[in-house]
Amino acid sequence: MRVMFLGLRGFPKVQGGVETHAEHLCPLLVELGCTVEVIVRSPYLPVAKGKAWRGVHFVRVWAPKSKGLEAIIHTFFGVLLAAVRRPDILHIQAIGPALMVPLARLLGLKVVVTHHGPDYDRQKWGRFARLMLRLGERFGMRWSNGRIVISEVIRCLVREKHGCESVLIPNGVVLPSLPDSHEALGAFGLEPGRYVVLISRLVPEKRHLDLIAAFRKTNLPGWKLAIVGASDHPDTYVQSVLDAAKETPGVVCTGFQGGKQLAELFGHAGLFVLPSSHEGLPISLLEALSYGLPVIASDIPANLEVGLPTESYFPLGNMDALAARLTEFAARPLTAEDRETRRCWVGAQYDWHRIAQQTINVYKAALQAK
Repeated sequence: MRVMFLGLRGFPKVQGGVETHAEHLCPLLVELGCTVEVIVRSPYLPVAKGKAWRGVHFVRVWAPKSKGLEAIIHTFFGVLLAAVRRPDILHIQAIGPALMVPLARLLGLKVVVTHHGPDYDRQKWGRFARLMLRLGERFGMRWSNGRIVISEVIRCLVREKHGCESVLIPNGVVLPSLPDSHEALGAFGLEPGRYVVLISRLVPEKRHLDLIAAFRKTNLPGWKLAIVGASDHPDTYVQSVLDAAKETPGVVCTGFQGGKQLAELFGHAGLFVLPSSHEGLPISLLEALSYGLPVIASDIPANLEVGLPTESYFPLGNMDALAARLTEFAARPLTAEDRETRRCWVGAQYDWHRIAQQTINVYKAALQAK
């Protein structure tokens, strides 16, 4: 089966939840016998990174590096390219790029769409962009040959808003080896087991400012807060996070990290926090659990769906409650037994190999669909 992915910046080591999703999924589809091409945005994956990775082939297509126009212009060109190459399945990621599903169908392509979350709820978008995202959701869910959602919350949304059934296939994790070295920590003045970490893009819905404010309230002796991540399109929100970090003792911003450095920042943290107001199914939270970390998350539906203990959640936006959770969790020793229990649980619940086979089953059904 020839499959073409569209709607993401690229991978490996490109920041973003959709990008991480595809980075794990595509090589496993190759292992299961698919030929996989990914149409990537050339500004994010320079030619020097090669034409293929783990059996996945890259096709670079130009895209303007513009927050509002990047995805839709790239997807338009990508659909035209797919019409020439004629894959068995064009797999479009997210509802923004799904705006081009009618064009793909008119060009005779079989299309599967993965709905990663209602992006029109993200704080960074203006009124027109939100309208286009809602339209993309409508087109993607009603015109595609197959629909995948990554959480039960999204499946219910699709059913209620569009009268369509979809297949629930969550994000997954690969259980990593726990790092022995911790060179990356020295550059940021961090000590193993003595810092809180948030790993995400610097966008408003991740609520970095809430976490910084809560950390300021806790006054945890010897602890620091590491904000790991960057923004593709720096703006006033990014500057506000950097300013708040500078003004708060113990807060460090590391910028985007990948590979060994990211593994060390995950693996040696004492606690992971995700205070976000919007998620599909948070990969960074699953990755934190794959390292065996204790986790605190906001009580939005997508985070609740992960199924953490009740004490791991706090009311969205309640910085006093978050500060209390930070104090409580930081006082607990992180034992090897607790770490391994979390790793085994998340590995069993969110297995990428099972996810890849379920995805192929959707492809097969889509090929039979009208």
